[in-house]
Amino acid sequence: MIRLTLAEIAGATGGRLHNADADQIVTSTVVVDSRLAEPGSLFVCVPGDHVDGHDFARAASDAGAVVALAQREVDAAAVIVDDTVVALGQLAALVLPRLRDCHVVGVTGSSGKTSTKDLLGEVYARRGPAVAPIGSFNNEVGFPLTVLRCDQTTRTLVSEYGARGRGHIAYLCTIARPSTALVLNVGAAHLGEFGSREAIAEAKGELVEALPADGAAVLNADDPLVRAMRSRTAAAVVTFGIDSDADVRVTDLTEDDLARPRFTLRTPAGDATLQLRLHGRHQAANAAAVAAAALHDGIPFGDVVGALENATARSAHRMAVIERPDGLVVIDDAYNANPESTRAAVDALVRLSAPQRRRSWAVLGEMRELGDDARQLHLDVGSYAATAGVDEIVAIGAAAPIAAGATAVSGWSGRARVVDDPAAATEVVLDETRSRDVVLVKASNSIQAWSVAEALVAATSAEVGA
Repeated sequence: MIRLTLAEIAGATGGRLHNADADQIVTSTVVVDSRLAEPGSLFVCVPGDHVDGHDFARAASDAGAVVALAQREVDAAAVIVDDTVVALGQLAALVLPRLRDCHVVGVTGSSGKTSTKDLLGEVYARRGPAVAPIGSFNNEVGFPLTVLRCDQTTRTLVSEYGARGRGHIAYLCTIARPSTALVLNVGAAHLGEFGSREAIAEAKGELVEALPADGAAVLNADDPLVRAMRSRTAAAVVTFGIDSDADVRVTDLTEDDLARPRFTLRTPAGDATLQLRLHGRHQAANAAAVAAAALHDGIPFGDVVGALENATARSAHRMAVIERPDGLVVIDDAYNANPESTRAAVDALVRLSAPQRRRSWAVLGEMRELGDDARQLHLDVGSYAATAGVDEIVAIGAAAPIAAGATAVSGWSGRARVVDDPAAATEVVLDETRSRDVVLVKASNSIQAWSVAEALVAATSAEVGA
């Protein structure tokens, strides 16, 4: 965090001081959770539907916070502003230009953003301190919090740009304008808000429109909607892909018994065979995207390859593969879900199950924000899972059409059922799974299906079915 006086904070946000000394200095982190407040920090009072941060300003102050950013007077030193979320963005926009030699790398896409930003953090750290988002800090609160973690030593800021409507990414770019921008794909995530994939592409393309002329747009050549974004930027364009003749290509793609990709990475700087430690075939494309960006930005080829091969999952509940002592394998990919990422997770499940003919389970919750196409998209996922050969499908609550889609597949010998909630799903898998089964858990985060995965990991072989 760059040191800021309360006068500077008030000036940047158009705020007024309340019970505060203009010369006091914020020397530590910026937080929106009072439990994370520490001496020298700034606490942002974010009003929510169920919890209002203003009610915790005193607790943050008692923990050492120098000041609260608030929309009304509180029982603590404060800078009073009209909107604390907007003010948070204004603070981040104030700090970023003060950083010496900090390169902003941005990533967006319907799926894969979080895994890719983790890889970007690993690779760009090879040339100096890098700051990347924690979890999925990609909205108007989490995004500026990531920016505000930077200090004068930061060489690279990795930013994840999320969107639930047109203009969202453009707004985030006013806080941190990228010099290098990766667009991974355009899928069905948030189809309910946007209405069509074309509308999603229009919003995602705001990232490349924000690039300076001397920047770089790193585009997925396998996705026509992403490839077309080259017309929306004056920056250099670098492409990556698997099926296409891209600048950075993945060829000879295979997976090991734990669904970890092995492939040849072909680049203008040279070719190399990589074995990733991450799980899922789709990680190869993410790695190619990161390599394309890093090589354009001057990171040596050997450093790029070494960082990609050594990278492990940093974010919870994203393609985490855990093997219990009795051999049962849990694939915890329950942080988020859309049709594309769910099919990729099913592919990983089948790949993990196939070599030793293990029984495969797909515990699938609702994929939210899909709009009017939600039922059909859930049916399609069920059909895909059954066709792929998944043995047991457990659909949670509103994901019931997944079970219907599976049972409609002619000749499928597996079983599909519907349960009310994650607790019921947990009861089923604890009771019926056996040693050496493979269980995938996948759903939108708000379903909290990760509780099923956690229960399975915590269970011993004596607690599950024989």
